[in-house]
Amino acid sequence: MIADSTNETPRVRFENVSKCYGDLKVLDQLNLDIAANEKVAIIGPSGSGKTTVLRMLMTLEEIDDGVIYVDGESLTHMKSGDTLVRANRAHMRRMRANIGMVFQHFNLFPHMTALKNCMEAPVTVLGLSKNQARERAVELLDMVELGGKLDHYPSQLSGGQKQRVAIARALAMRPKVMLFDEVTSALDPELVGEVLNVIRNLSEKHDLTMLMVTHQMGFAKAFADRVCFFYEGKIAEQGSPEQLLNHPQNERTKQFLSAVLEAG
Repeated sequence: MIADSTNETPRVRFENVSKCYGDLKVLDQLNLDIAANEKVAIIGPSGSGKTTVLRMLMTLEEIDDGVIYVDGESLTHMKSGDTLVRANRAHMRRMRANIGMVFQHFNLFPHMTALKNCMEAPVTVLGLSKNQARERAVELLDMVELGGKLDHYPSQLSGGQKQRVAIARALAMRPKVMLFDEVTSALDPELVGEVLNVIRNLSEKHDLTMLMVTHQMGFAKAFADRVCFFYEGKIAEQGSPEQLLNHPQNERTKQFLSAVLEAG
């Protein structure tokens, strides 16, 4: 499913977005539309701009050029009279409330239990009461099969369990868009399946727009409506998982997939 802007407003739109680090151009005039509830896997070699896409959506990185929209409203800019100017922190904070991100290395608060990790942001950011936040957190931790670990601290959990707490914590903010950045790459191989199963269940049961940067080609094939292959800051090829992973047209895509399969 590729977002069609003629029918409805994309959930996420990158419009001519560029990003440089010094002389290195990480994203080069990126144009990408993602429809509501679409699941998109982003693949490509290191340095191709994959994670930068997610970090800019979370406003962890500033863009150098272009505009990013969420539900038709600019994430990166705001109106001042009749012109668009760079968004201030209050605007970005409001827009970012629609977006949740799960990081490669969990980023849990080590001094908080699994339950408290999932309660903190709904209380401090959304203004939920502690009872409301607890009820939501318990429901989500049950959903990721950690209902028996509510009072465990991160140091008492396996890597796979930590990542599932991180997923529940992101979902506690009730985002419209979920971002996953190589969420299995820091895990031991035997723990990868439990995290991918949780994400697969989420994608099947919840109306969430999802972007996932991954090197797990099998999971990308099962999870995604669309796969985008990034190379040198641009989308070199995109299509359905069947089309792109089994019948790639771009020579660089073929080389990348061949190398991943040999390494895997």
